[in-house]
Amino acid sequence: MPSKSLSNRRYHDPRMLVEHGVVESGVGLTQRTVTINLSESPLSWLHARGHLSNRQMLAGETLRGDYEAAALGPHVTMSWENVPRSRQKRRAPSGLNRSERMMHAKARFDQALTVLGPDLSDIAWRVICVGESVPVAEREMSWPVRSGKLVLKIALDRLAAFYCIPG
Repeated sequence: MPSKSLSNRRYHDPRMLVEHGVVESGVGLTQRTVTINLSESPLSWLHARGHLSNRQMLAGETLRGDYEAAALGPHVTMSWENVPRSRQKRRAPSGLNRSERMMHAKARFDQALTVLGPDLSDIAWRVICVGESVPVAEREMSWPVRSGKLVLKIALDRLAAFYCIPG
């Protein structure tokens, strides 16, 4: 049996699938179930269904990467990265240390949100960084139904221009 990569298993792991009941109104009330993959982000869900271009997806993933690298999300456990591994003398570190990488990522993240402005940065932060679904973000911001995807696409196009992503 061929081995699967970690990322492939992450998206196809049956333990991450959950059945949810949905009640539809129309002629009569009908109930059906839908399967939701909990390991899939709202951005990757939109991209997988053809609602986002590769350029928009890459722009969103770059913003999310800066958000995570800046450690702006909640911390769950202690960081053990700076613990010395041996008692030997250490040589000078190559490149940026962890704090400097975090500061640069935070600066890029702040610049990206500034480029987006207050209206676009809110939907981008909610969907890309926090992982809220587009309908939930629309409700939280009191927007009309189905407007969030259009505004998110505009925000992702601006992010792609900010991060100089070709296309």
